[in-house]
Amino acid sequence: MKKIIYTLALFITVISCDSQAPKQFSEQALNDTLLNLEGDNIAFKNIISKHQGKTIVIDIWASWCGDCIKGMPKVKVLQEQFPDVAYVFLSLDRGQEAWKRGIEKYNVIGDHYYLPNAKDCDFANFVNISWIPRYMVINKAGEIVVFNVIEANDEKLIEAIKN
Repeated sequence: MKKIIYTLALFITVISCDSQAPKQFSEQALNDTLLNLEGDNIAFKNIISKHQGKTIVIDIWASWCGDCIKGMPKVKVLQEQFPDVAYVFLSLDRGQEAWKRGIEKYNVIGDHYYLPNAKDCDFANFVNISWIPRYMVINKAGEIVVFNVIEANDEKLIEAIKN
């Protein structure tokens, strides 16, 4: 009985939180700077505008995260099913070298950026990262249509990509 109540409470929380999900990034999140693979600072808004007019899947991950690594095959399936989607990987790794090794080790294909301050930055504050992996979908119009899912094969994520 406790499991049923817990599951129901979790379900209601997820549903109610999703209805409160923002449709646009805050100005602070858009102006936050990340690092690209070359070590250059780049504003998050420039990462998004690079893929303007395309559906974007954002994958927030880290190479030390077991769930992130277990989820990578699901991401690869998504990439095979939806090759025209832009895949943007944002790393919360503990250092740039670990981040780069993780990309290579797990053969992560897409655009890569590193959050130098991890969860202590304007982007992370806006997104309110409580678990990784964390997936988001931005539609072709630039709206956030999926704000918080933790599985790359989540039906909400797949439906948002299809639409």
